[in-house]
Amino acid sequence: MKSFKTILVLACFLLMLPITTQAQDDENFILNLTEFTVKFGHNSNFTDGVKKWNKCYKENDGKEKWNVWHRLQGKGNVYVMASSVKNWAEMDESDPAGKACRAIAISSIVPYIKSAEFNTARPMLEISKKDPLGDNTIVWVNSFTVKSSMAFNEIIEDVSSTVKAEEGKFRAYWYRNMAGEGMSYFVSTPFKDFADLDKERAGVWEIYEKAHGKAKTKEIREKFYAVLKNSSSYTYTLEKDLSMQ
Repeated sequence: MKSFKTILVLACFLLMLPITTQAQDDENFILNLTEFTVKFGHNSNFTDGVKKWNKCYKENDGKEKWNVWHRLQGKGNVYVMASSVKNWAEMDESDPAGKACRAIAISSIVPYIKSAEFNTARPMLEISKKDPLGDNTIVWVNSFTVKSSMAFNEIIEDVSSTVKAEEGKFRAYWYRNMAGEGMSYFVSTPFKDFADLDKERAGVWEIYEKAHGKAKTKEIREKFYAVLKNSSSYTYTLEKDLSMQ
């Protein structure tokens, strides 16, 4: 994390967040997310630069871990790099390996980045999956900007608890945004591969209606959509050759 912090300060480059490298039953942590939009026609330049930086980092005995995700839908060619820290103080720590490789970031990565956005989030452990990502290689991420955090929290806690009661565990990882622009909350649902997306699964509203009836489901769905300002949904694939696991 510290290595990328150095690069971000110097050259607005890499992010580190572990949407997947840390088990959700650990103590609370800070998730660092950086979204990079790569310049049109320069995808190979960007990925080659990241691989070059990773090689340098390993050769300098770097210890940090992170995942890199590639967004499938939407505008632009977007990558998200993710890692976590236990607390804010950990971000002050120095990383010699990262400093040794920063010239590579500046010369071989930064020139191919069109824009970058950095956000921090906290996991909502009380309504999230407890197991780590494992061998899942795809995440479906739904993001929400809301009018009332209190009302939204009540709704997602109710619905998530109903799903857990039916299936025995939570389906996804919930996060609340701490700082940055855009979403207030996001939820990441993991899948093993693309074929896993084709499997028939009951929707959360279907499960809720089975447990509470049509009238209550209609009521809570109306409350849910009333509290939303905006929402988005994207699929991301894990880029193992760009990650440091």
